Amino acid sequence: MGDLAKEIVPLPQSFFEQPTLELAKALLGCLLVKETNEGIAAGYIVESEAYIGPSDRAAHSFNNRRTARTEVMFHPSGLAYTYLMHTHCLFNVVSGGEENPEAVLIRALEPVNGIDLMKNRRGIDDVRKLTDGPGKLTKSLGITMADYGHPLTISPLYIAKGFCPESISAGKRIGIDNSGEARDYPWRFWVTNNKFVSRHQKAEYVIDQHN
Repeated sequence: MGDLAKEIVPLPQSFFEQPTLELAKALLGCLLVKETNEGIAAGYIVESEAYIGPSDRAAHSFNNRRTARTEVMFHPSGLAYTYLMHTHCLFNVVSGGEENPEAVLIRALEPVNGIDLMKNRRGIDDVRKLTDGPGKLTKSLGITMADYGHPLTISPLYIAKGFCPESISAGKRIGIDNSGEARDYPWRFWVTNNKFVSRHQKAEYVIDQHN
């Protein structure tokens, strides 16, 4: 795509006000963009996970848990929820509406713009491994804890229109084995057969976008 064209603009606030499960699917194919002094890095979202607190045992906001970390989840949809997992910063899209703490974790991107910048940040040359995981994509794009609470409708961190996947696969979320029945919810979504997805596994169902 080269340098991002000026006509690429953030999606409107109304996009983020969809129900969380619908938003998690609608985000697939969208362009996640981060502008920094080093340049612009962007990629198509190809994998997401929905977290629907307070009834979701895998969600940080389970039982309406309200802490300094989860505070932004109680705010309006369309904000960035960043948090640290071990040494990695993970990026989520706040959803569910005000006082209804839900979010969508972005798990993988297909690199589109600023690939050389991503390689420098990650210290690797393999394009397929730049953004195939939630901690990898934030480092590649330059998303940090400083982005916590940022509205995703304005620069320097925003989501824009991308492509419509031909089909979407759905299955269990990853890394939540200690979350009771929630570990079995099929709330992980990915672009079917996309090589940049973090971890392929058997889909519980596939959505044909043409039907």
